Amino acid sequence: MDDFVNTFLDWDYISQVLPDLLKTGLLNTLILSVSSALIGTVVGMVLAVMGLSTKWWLRWPARIYTDIFRGLPAILTILLIGQGLGTLARDVVGTNPYPMGILALSLIAAAYIGEIFRSGIQSVDKGQMEASRALGMSYTKSMLLVIIPQGVRRVLPALVNQFIALVKDSSLVYVLGLLSGQRELFRIGQDLAANTGNLSPLVAAGVFFLVITVPLTHLVNYIDKKLRTGRKVRVDEPGDGDELDLVASGKVPS
Repeated sequence: MDDFVNTFLDWDYISQVLPDLLKTGLLNTLILSVSSALIGTVVGMVLAVMGLSTKWWLRWPARIYTDIFRGLPAILTILLIGQGLGTLARDVVGTNPYPMGILALSLIAAAYIGEIFRSGIQSVDKGQMEASRALGMSYTKSMLLVIIPQGVRRVLPALVNQFIALVKDSSLVYVLGLLSGQRELFRIGQDLAANTGNLSPLVAAGVFFLVITVPLTHLVNYIDKKLRTGRKVRVDEPGDGDELDLVASGKVPS
């Protein structure tokens, strides 16, 4: 038991490495995750719209892109982009692997987020589009103001789940050989564990990942519950002083 505690739960060693994990590891993990999530969301929405297009020259490229980046292992994609494309883009990014890591994670996230958006948009009733067109709105305006907002609202839990997966995938960027100040949580924990043979830094890195992902998991459950139950609106029934709690479904009784 003492050997187990000394190997995995050496609190003195954890307290020594905590500043590096907090100031460098956690910060870089958040930068990698948030940056790639933002870029992936924008590219994913473009892919979703292209995938729903009736024009084959828009639909096919989106389908091929999605199949490739969802089919390849994340670590292989990161290596191909970070080392292969990084060589071609050396004039732009230099030898810094950090931007290429963000790019790789963004392209991976875009493939999954695009499918999430596409399923959300397709779940919106066709009558919504017909009604908006009947009001004189163009197809583009109908999509932007009516269809896409409803579709995105329906897939918010899936989007948060994808961000959780992205946080964990950020640990794979270590294969690009990040500089000392660019290391994320896993890389710092791995380096410290390799130097001493003590796995406590990896345990501490895992705790930081849990601090990020567990609240997000509960946020997903909260959002999902809210979307399933709707919101309550208090309506005064005419001629009666009693108030009724009605679940809003887009229409409030007159």
